[in-house]
Amino acid sequence: MSTLNNLKWRYATKRMNGQKVPAEKLENILDAIQLAPSSMGMQPFTILVIEDPKLKAKIAPAIYNQPQITEGSHVLVFAAWKDYSNEKVDKYINHIASLRGIQVESLDGMRNMVSGSIAGKTPEQLLNWNMRQAYIALGFGLVAAANEQVDATPMEGFNPEALDTALGLAEKGLHSTVILTLGYRDAEKDHLSSAAKVRRNKEELFIRL
Repeated sequence: MSTLNNLKWRYATKRMNGQKVPAEKLENILDAIQLAPSSMGMQPFTILVIEDPKLKAKIAPAIYNQPQITEGSHVLVFAAWKDYSNEKVDKYINHIASLRGIQVESLDGMRNMVSGSIAGKTPEQLLNWNMRQAYIALGFGLVAAANEQVDATPMEGFNPEALDTALGLAEKGLHSTVILTLGYRDAEKDHLSSAAKVRRNKEELFIRL
């Protein structure tokens, strides 16, 4: 099916049947997430890919025991960086130089631009900025999952502090931002599986200038 038809097919699946997502499909989804753009290309977040049933059961209370967590195949936790460091900026600049085969000194202007952008923000502003970048990656994951005919549910309904504690994210300098569960719908248990998709009319949603 085309991407547009796949997006019409997908919905925020509420119940899943426990079937595993094949490794190739999972990697295609993760590849798409990796390719998502971010401000200055820094990708200031980390994604935890959770498959272990015991770990999913451990984090379920922090996500209000929503069934997709334990019924789904994988749980992706998008966790934003809580802060930056000169080491992170240097690692990014060195990575660019290595991939493109150029002298790292030629990127001094970019290094200064990145460092200046970071220095001009408060810790709260930086965290909010990083969280927004994670949402861009989430969107890529949702589209990729639809193209793989894998059901996916974006989830904001959880206790970030409790989830951070359960996963030890604070020690890693991370803060849980949004969740994406992957799996396959249980049509018999999920009344929304055959429901009409509800979206605003294009005439209301778009202003064409």
